[in-house]
Amino acid sequence: MSYLEIENVTKAYAAHVAIKDLNFSVPKGCIFGLLGPNGAGKTSLIRIINQITAADSGRVLLNGEPLRPSHISKIGYLPEERGLYKKMKVLEQIVYFARLKDVPKKEAQERALKWLKHFEIESWKYKRVDELSKGMQQKVQFILTIIHNPELIILDEPFSGFDPVNTELIKNEIRNLRDKGATIIFSTHRMESVEEICDYIGMINLSTKVLEGSVREVRESFKRNEFIAEFSGDINAISVKPESVTDTGSGRQKAVFRTNTSDGRKSLIRSLNEHTELYSFEERLPSINEIFIQKVKEGKNG
Repeated sequence: MSYLEIENVTKAYAAHVAIKDLNFSVPKGCIFGLLGPNGAGKTSLIRIINQITAADSGRVLLNGEPLRPSHISKIGYLPEERGLYKKMKVLEQIVYFARLKDVPKKEAQERALKWLKHFEIESWKYKRVDELSKGMQQKVQFILTIIHNPELIILDEPFSGFDPVNTELIKNEIRNLRDKGATIIFSTHRMESVEEICDYIGMINLSTKVLEGSVREVRESFKRNEFIAEFSGDINAISVKPESVTDTGSGRQKAVFRTNTSDGRKSLIRSLNEHTELYSFEERLPSINEIFIQKVKEGKNG
């Protein structure tokens, strides 16, 4: 079941078409990676979903209903350009933003204290935001995004400013929110993070959709009939010449082979078994980063 439907949405600014006849379907309770190079149209789409701007044509459905002002309370938005009030105290600011999303004051305070404790910054609750480190400020911004328990969470470059430890912490929170039923749109240029946490992806390039599907489906659709084998033995005796070879130590090698037929794959496995000590053999699927680069290049050459 889809929670968010983008149907034939177009948005132009004067002579510039930001998005053109765009269609996306975001399943309920998933992490959906919204990908695209700079200027592709991602920000324009996010602004339309948040009702900051309106589409010129097409429509957006939220849980089957046409998007309307009352849906704002169901959405949590973490913009790439963070927006905290620097002179405001941390707890006061979180409660203020929660009240804007119709959370009762007492409940807002309880939720705020719970999240501050969870992120280990409770002792800073009466400090001004500008007294916090950048990482702490980012944690506060994340709390503001989710304090009202939104059904749809839009995260634009959520790991910006975080060290590896806190990046992992936020990744786990994103997964937890998904597991509790939230639908999450995750926009980033960090393709390794997309592959790690996203269930589905959609990519925009030059204002239009260029791919959509589950991460596994997308990677499968771009496979190149490449296989990785780890073995020890005489590589020159193998029937198929490898594309590349890496020495992994302890007398082992890892090689990439390419064969376009089922019979060729079976012949390769037989040859490896006959002439080497074979430890592993698996198909190599292209990474999301490789697919991203390929689609951007196709757009430039198209």
